[in-house]
Order: sequence, then C-alpha cells, then structure tokens
Amino acid sequence: MLLESLSNAIGVSGEEDDVRELILPAIRDYANDIQVDALGNLTAWQRGAAYPDYTVMIAAHMDEIGLMVTAVEAKGLIQFTNVGGVDPRILPGLRVKVGARRAPGVVLWKPIHMGREMKAVGIDSLRIDVGAHDNSAANPGDRIAFDGSYARLSPKVVRGKAFDDRVGCSILVDILQQGPYPVTIAAAFTVQEEIGLRGATVAAQRLRPDAAIVLEGTYAFDVPDPNREVDAGDLPGNPGTRFGDGAVITLSDRQMITDPRVFAFLRETAEANDIAYQVKTMDGGGTDGGAIHVAQAGIPTMPISAPCRYIHTPTALLNLDDYDSVLKLSQSALNRLTPATFQRERAV
Repeated sequence: MLLESLSNAIGVSGEEDDVRELILPAIRDYANDIQVDALGNLTAWQRGAAYPDYTVMIAAHMDEIGLMVTAVEAKGLIQFTNVGGVDPRILPGLRVKVGARRAPGVVLWKPIHMGREMKAVGIDSLRIDVGAHDNSAANPGDRIAFDGSYARLSPKVVRGKAFDDRVGCSILVDILQQGPYPVTIAAAFTVQEEIGLRGATVAAQRLRPDAAIVLEGTYAFDVPDPNREVDAGDLPGNPGTRFGDGAVITLSDRQMITDPRVFAFLRETAEANDIAYQVKTMDGGGTDGGAIHVAQAGIPTMPISAPCRYIHTPTALLNLDDYDSVLKLSQSALNRLTPATFQRERAV
C-alpha cells in the first residue's frame, strides 16, 4: 500500500508532479503504454485475460486542494487565494508549506488577546507568515499546501493529508499490482479534479473506455452536528456515509446520477462477495465520474469511495477496513464484468 507516501506528497491542483513521480515506479512492472499527457494525467494499460477488447477506465485524481500566492507584501506577508474547495474557517493558525522550496509558514490572524469577538473571515483578510522581511519570500502563482503528516492512530485508523484522493490513487496502484483481470484496464491518475474535473475530461476522451470505475475518498457523516443539540455521549444519526461501514456506492452527487444498472450491479457484487458497503444519498460533492459518464456517447460509470472524516483538511481520518472494502469491491466488479453487463437492448 502506497498510501503513506502519497498522502505526504504535495500536489496542489495543477502541480501534481511529485505525486506522479511516486506512482510511476510503482506501476511500471504491471502496465504497458504508460504515458503522461499534455495536461499531466498519468495513464497506463493492463490487458484483460478474457475480454481484452473490453476496456474499463479506472480513475483516481492525484491533485489536492490548497492555496496559491497572489501577492507578497513589502514586509514579507503573503496574500493568497484558494485552489479548490477550501473552508476559510479552518485557516487561521494553520501550518502550511509555500512554493517549490516548501517554506514553512502559518496563516495569521490577530490573536484573541486583541479582540474576543472571533468571527470567521474571508481569505482576502488572511495572510501567511513565513518569517520573511521583504517581498522575496514567494512569487505569485506559487502553490501552498497544508502541512499535515501521515500517522497511524490505532491498528485500523490512519490520519493524513489529501486522502481525497490519494486513497483512490493508492487503491488503483494496488489493483494494477494484483492484476490482470478478465477485462482490460485503462488506469487514469488524473489531474485538476478539485478545480473542475479537467484531467478526467481529457483522459476519458483519449482512452475511450466501455465502462469506468471512479475511486474516491468521500466524506463520512458520523460526527456531531454543530447545529444540533444532542445529549452527552449521543452521536446524531446524520444521513449519509459512516466511518468503518464499508465501501461507498454513490446514488447521486452534484455532477451525476448513477445509472440504475450500474448501481444494482455494484450492490449485487458487494452482497455476492460479502463485502461491506453503504450508499451515499446526500446530493453533494462530486467525482471524476461527472466528466467521464458523459464522455463520447456516454460511459457506464461506477463511483466507489472510501468514507473519510474531515476531508479537505490537513488531518483526515481513514479506517483501513473501508480501504480494503473499496479495493475488494473494485476487484470483484472487474472480475464479474463482461461486455454484456451494461449493454442495452437495441430498438427494432
């Protein structure tokens, strides 16, 4: 499992180079026709044993959310903007790494001693301090990554940065290393998912698959709701996915509604193989599937995710049992797929 190295790597959208360099040697002996396209997607093929002409694209995005330098003030403080879905409420006091030198910095705001009314502020009102005294500390366009390190909290729970979607990248590496499968795999480690599914749009057009699997790290809802009063010790039953309850099959999100044939296929596959799974019913977020399922003449697309607490922060949590469930469900689907699985009857 490559997850620890992938999580610690920095690859804010548009600069996924370090992540790609970790994946390349891990898949080189297990795939053919490995290419990096003009946008930065890393693609590779693994020929199927029974149905070599039937291709399943498996996508996992390499990029992570982060920040970007917009200006450096005369005394060295850095102005910045978000890259992807960053919640400004988590930023004050956050440790970050700036630019190619990974210069350590901290997001500053006035200390509590100077005012007790602590209200959330916009990114425009925040600055990053890297200890500099002039405007040579960084350059506009430099990416800024969260400073978070991978750690094991218990035998089954790990903490890390960028589990959305380094979890999917690690699983896709595992899939290739444990292949081949009856169908041909077109692996796509995509770029710029967090800013608009851009890498997947290009990769799906080029790979022209017959079906697709999208591997993701999604949000887990089994945490207290700050807007709801609960009794001491009570954990509200928030709708949606839950930490440790298995692989997530998406019913719908902001970019796609899962084809009923695909949804039924995944559920039947999980139940037939005694794989823990759950269904995401909250209509939020999105995956590379939003671009892939409408490519060409339409592609049956299977979104399979691992539920993570606190995604889009430097300290997400993952239950390794969920990781294993996503891996097993993906492999079982690949072993069960045939060219007839999603074929519609033609009108006469």
